[in-house]
Amino acid sequence: QEEKKQLTLKVEELERKLETTNAQNIEFLQVIAKREESIHQCQLRLEEKSRECSSLARQLEMAIEDAKRQVEQARERATSRERAAQSKMLDLETQLSRNKTELNQLRRSKDDAERRYESRLQDLKDRLEQSESTNRSMQNYVQFLKSSYANVF
Repeated sequence: QEEKKQLTLKVEELERKLETTNAQNIEFLQVIAKREESIHQCQLRLEEKSRECSSLARQLEMAIEDAKRQVEQARERATSRERAAQSKMLDLETQLSRNKTELNQLRRSKDDAERRYESRLQDLKDRLEQSESTNRSMQNYVQFLKSSYANVF
């Protein structure tokens, strides 16, 4: 009976341990279930983030392609403007050269005309002086004739 009592105590102790272990197993199963649910939620979020990253990567690639296209178009426009500006600059340089040549010709013509007019003016001054001299001479002669006639009559 003593042995039976000890065995009964052992069985009761083992049953308590079994109940404790079963309770721990239930707690562990609940913890595992929570962790699996958490892992599942994390996987769902990871998949969502992966899709979002893929979408953003596509948008980034499209934006990069668009930026490259815009840069190329801007470069072409700038090249076109530069060519137009160089062409206009060459035209203006040609026009400037023509204008300088024409200006030099006009200056030479002006200088020639000034020399001719100066020469003509000097010639007219000389003639005027000669005419005035002749005029004085005639006035003196007329005065002489007047005084001669006055003396004679």
